[in-house]
Amino acid sequence: MPLKRGPSAAAIHRNRGGGGGSRFFVAILVFFSLLFAPLVFFVFRGLHTISDRDDVLLGPGEKSVDWRERLALQHFKSLFSKEVIDVITASTNDMGPLSLDYFRKNNFSTSWKVGVDNSVVAHPEMNKTDVDVRQGTHKVKVDDLSDDQAQFIDSPAKLARRRLREKRREKRASDLVQQDDEAIIKLENAAMERSKSVDSAVLGKYSIWRKENENENSDSTVRLMRDQIIMARVYLGIAKMKNKNELYQQLQTRLKDSQRALGEATADTDLHQSAPGRMKAMGQVLSKAREQLYDCKLVTGKLRAMLQSADEQVRSLKKQSTFLSQLAAKTMPNGIHCLSLRLTIDYYLLPPEKRKYPRSENLENPNLYHYALFSDNVLAASVVVNSTIVNAKDPSKHVFHLVSDKLNFGAMSMWFLLNPPGKATIHVENVDEFKWLNSSYCPVLRQLESASMKEYYFKAGHPTTLSSGASNLKYRNPKYLSMLNHLRFYLPQVYPKLDKILFLDDDIVVQKDLTALWSVNLRGKVNGAVETCGESFHRFDKYLNFSNPHIARNFDPNACGWAYGMNMFDLKEWKKKDITGIYHKWQNMNEDRVLWKLGTLPPGLITFYGLTHPLDKSWHVLGLGYNPSVDRSEIDRAAVIHYNGNMKPWLELAMTKYRPYWTKYIKYDHPYLRNCKLSE
Repeated sequence: MPLKRGPSAAAIHRNRGGGGGSRFFVAILVFFSLLFAPLVFFVFRGLHTISDRDDVLLGPGEKSVDWRERLALQHFKSLFSKEVIDVITASTNDMGPLSLDYFRKNNFSTSWKVGVDNSVVAHPEMNKTDVDVRQGTHKVKVDDLSDDQAQFIDSPAKLARRRLREKRREKRASDLVQQDDEAIIKLENAAMERSKSVDSAVLGKYSIWRKENENENSDSTVRLMRDQIIMARVYLGIAKMKNKNELYQQLQTRLKDSQRALGEATADTDLHQSAPGRMKAMGQVLSKAREQLYDCKLVTGKLRAMLQSADEQVRSLKKQSTFLSQLAAKTMPNGIHCLSLRLTIDYYLLPPEKRKYPRSENLENPNLYHYALFSDNVLAASVVVNSTIVNAKDPSKHVFHLVSDKLNFGAMSMWFLLNPPGKATIHVENVDEFKWLNSSYCPVLRQLESASMKEYYFKAGHPTTLSSGASNLKYRNPKYLSMLNHLRFYLPQVYPKLDKILFLDDDIVVQKDLTALWSVNLRGKVNGAVETCGESFHRFDKYLNFSNPHIARNFDPNACGWAYGMNMFDLKEWKKKDITGIYHKWQNMNEDRVLWKLGTLPPGLITFYGLTHPLDKSWHVLGLGYNPSVDRSEIDRAAVIHYNGNMKPWLELAMTKYRPYWTKYIKYDHPYLRNCKLSE
């Protein structure tokens, strides 16, 4: 459409009456301009000087600004709040003291993101300013603004620069997103390349992402076959559920083949040579089963059911294992039983005059080092005595007091008559000959003879299966029926002439000279022992029934336990504090086993509560009968090592790595040991 044009120059010329009048008017205008220009210059110069003086006359706390800046501040105060003005003033950069763009960039915009609104947070009076961020340009309705506001609208150059900055930010954001996408694509491509190198027929496709496939492992074939067997069982159940009879038969056949090929193998070297072929065939069947049967929900449910079933089997096997280990711990190996029988026979064939021990005058000498050892195991007792003598600096000052039961007294006596401990003194006694130790004096003997205890031990609750027999079997150990186990609470009665005595269990080995223990200051305590409260299960609440008010009122459940096995007892303090009487009191209260289960450690903790002096842990290291991770350096530094637990060193279930510490003190070439086929 043609535009309307104004009147032509000729028409204007005609209307004005020609060109002469026009030229005359221009000449007059130039004349007045030249005449008044200097006057205008000096007038405005004077005004500027006055404004400068006004600036100088401002107070000392005021900042000096020229009239143009004051005018600008007045307009800004009408546009923005005081808080926004303060932020703008504080955010000054090299673009000037009132850089709106810098303020917008540093405070209210995450401008590197694509699509973020970069508009200015304006005063409510600027509600007529529209900013179109989606188009990347700022459009302002100039007509709606006042004259003062209109003069602060960004110029086209500034708008152009702003658009360039926004484009750069958008480009940067898109570059970052693209880099992330490229990294993900690279990882996916690398994973796909690795998967191509895996034989999917062998792996059955279901396990191509297993970690084992990325690393060479000598036993990966065994683990892979086990995984295949698990998945075969899963698909076997689903195939039967969906009546896929042919696939069911194939899976069942391959499952039996893989189980036969795997057998009891734990390493690839144990596998039969046919294992790789059967593994490949199983993988092919599993691939087929996956294509036909795979359903995430069904597979998950089947795996969960298998896991629960396996968990129940594990619990049952643990109970059986506990029962069998307890049973093994209670039994005596054939070789030791043979040794005891042969020694007993030979002892009673000896004439009475040859049954006496030398140096009997040392038995009541309080200036010597006395040991108490109560045992029915000849071989174990011999290791305790031999290891102590071998590591003693002066064996002649050491005296061993051995007590056994009637059944093993002859064997114990005969062994030490044939194998005297060098210059040390030794004496063997029979606990059944202690006439003062009877049921009227000893609560334990009275309880052991009671009908309820016989019911507990011999009739009630006896297991019909291995798993059910594990319950409380630990506390039904026959050693708790023997007074040898409870004799430790009657040391002053057994040895009335002694002041101090070192109590040793028969499942320990002595590795250093122990004479320094007699000079340890017990600080008025009765019992010197190594504490075992490094773990929570060695606190008092593990052994005692704190639901009983008698226990809860008198003892701290978090009190530290200590170990029997190597204990220094001050017999003088024992008598002063009537330790045996304290033991009798609590033992009588526990007739119905409501305070603790059977055993000697719980009553020991009660009896010596507050009367135990802690010894340095290097004197006594425990755990060699149950803990496979005892530190080797601790064992080497220890004066005494203790095989507490079920894995005694004379049993076949002993831990192999700890057994040499015990066997080094046995002479296996001894005629009695050879005849009974005892060997390392």
